[in-house]
Amino acid sequence: MKSLDEAIEICNANPFGNAHAIFTSSGKNAKEFQYRVVSGNVGINIGIAAPMAFFPFSGMKDSFFGILHTQGQEAVRFFTESKVVIQRWF
Repeated sequence: MKSLDEAIEICNANPFGNAHAIFTSSGKNAKEFQYRVVSGNVGINIGIAAPMAFFPFSGMKDSFFGILHTQGQEAVRFFTESKVVIQRWF
C-alpha cells in the first residue's frame, strides 16, 4: 500500500470482515488502523489466522455464513460492534 488510508479503504471495501492485520513500527498508525478498519479481529504486528472460539462474535460483514451465524441473528446484532485487537511490539 502507498498509504495507511489506502490500506484501510481496501480492508473496508472487502465484503468479509473477520480479520485484518497491519505490520508497522508506528503506534499512531496502529491505533488509527484498529479504530478505522471494519473488522471483528484486528492484528497489530501479528497475523490472525482464524477467530478463536472464545472471541465474542461469530463473524462480521459477510464472513462465516453471512447472516446465518452460529448464535443467530440476535447475537450478531448484539456483537456487531465488538472488536478484538491483538498487538505484538518488539
